Amino acid sequence: MNGASIEKTVSCGVVLLDPDGRALLAHATGTDHWDIPKGQGEIGETEVEAALREMVEETGFVLAPSRLRELGRFAYRRDKDLHLFAARAHAGELDLSRCVCTSLFPRRGDGVMIPEMDAYRWTAPGEIDRYASRSLARLFRTALSLTELHRTL
Repeated sequence: MNGASIEKTVSCGVVLLDPDGRALLAHATGTDHWDIPKGQGEIGETEVEAALREMVEETGFVLAPSRLRELGRFAYRRDKDLHLFAARAHAGELDLSRCVCTSLFPRRGDGVMIPEMDAYRWTAPGEIDRYASRSLARLFRTALSLTELHRTL
């Protein structure tokens, strides 16, 4: 390496837990992994504003800022950190058939605009490795225990 530092991007997201301590994961269209609602902030947005906007765009759930507990910034990948918040799902947010993703991207091959997320699931801590990306699963194994978060949220 030539000593140059890598400029890291920061994605902001919400770890939404149901009453049983399962985390909301959304399936990333065209991939084999699931992720929490998250994404990069827009110019002028605070971390909490970015996390809340991403939640709306990727799930349709509108959360009040007062519901969020800041968890902090975590190393995620070599080129990206995550700034995370946590919230407990309310009764009206438990039915994942109500989720809708309004964030679109062009599909490889034909450029047709498709949703960034195409399915949703409540995922128990013991199931995270089966569904989540390696980076997200590692984060939950090493730096942010979903079991402990459920206990303290």
